[in-house]
Amino acid sequence: MMQALESFLNYLAAEKRYSALTVRAYGDDIRQFMRFCLSTGKKISSRIDDPTPNADAAEKDSVERFDPALIETNDLRAWIMSLTGDEHRRATTVNRKISAVKSFYRYLRAKGIVEGDPFLKVSTLRTPKRLPSFVEQSRMKRLTASLLQPSDDFEIERDALVILLFYATGIRLAELRDIRMSDFSDHFTRLKVKGKGDKERVVPVIAPVAAKIAAYLQLIREQNICKSDINLLFLTNEGKQISRSEIYRIVHRILRAAGVQGKSSPHVLRHTFATHLLDAGVDIRTIQELLGHSSLGATQVYTHNSIEQLKRVYNQAHPRAKKSNEED
Repeated sequence: MMQALESFLNYLAAEKRYSALTVRAYGDDIRQFMRFCLSTGKKISSRIDDPTPNADAAEKDSVERFDPALIETNDLRAWIMSLTGDEHRRATTVNRKISAVKSFYRYLRAKGIVEGDPFLKVSTLRTPKRLPSFVEQSRMKRLTASLLQPSDDFEIERDALVILLFYATGIRLAELRDIRMSDFSDHFTRLKVKGKGDKERVVPVIAPVAAKIAAYLQLIREQNICKSDINLLFLTNEGKQISRSEIYRIVHRILRAAGVQGKSSPHVLRHTFATHLLDAGVDIRTIQELLGHSSLGATQVYTHNSIEQLKRVYNQAHPRAKKSNEED
């Protein structure tokens, strides 16, 4: 079974083009499911009975001892119940784990390793519909105006550009971290982005942000930040690629300083980008293409944000709405 699991994870990486983080999460979820089933004492293959000498061998052995053909629907339900017993685990997390194991079983059936489908009568958990968090336009206008001010401090310029590019292009954290200078067109007016599944798209870069990129690169040259042939845009003071966690901290710090309440992450800026475009009348299919969404359904969630915004404006401005609220 170890070989089957490794083959499945390689399939996700090589053929499905899942990111390394996603592949690792799938592996962790599947192994967690195996350990749970083995803990019941019913799903152990009779092929291996020897005790294991250490933790690493025990982990490997737990995978080998797992027999997927013995799993029944009730076992899946018991596992899901154990997951939902954790008050701090969200329904979306549980559904991700179910999806991982379900995908693994689909792969095993395709390879002829199992015949039945224990997931036929298993449903995912209902999740509450939550509107994407975003920053209101007035606050973003003030923030971007301040960030566009020039500075001769490398970190200040870099951090400002992180926020500006997130908001101007709607790209994901991983996409921003991997930007190379060669991904830009002449004068930095277009950016080639490699998204999920290695799908490429081109997004426009507005003139003020393009000018900011040029100034930032000039600062790197003047201060000799990049001492090697590295082609990446976002660097540390030592000229190395910036980490995901550092990008997250930059966004969190700047949005908090700007008075943003609630979530303050790179994805909030992606949501803000999409919501503000929709409010400005941009066609939803254009927004889908800019975001790199494979389906329109993933983009349509932003229409709800605009509707809620419309309701607020209506209730604040319309005379009949005001009168109705006063009467209530």
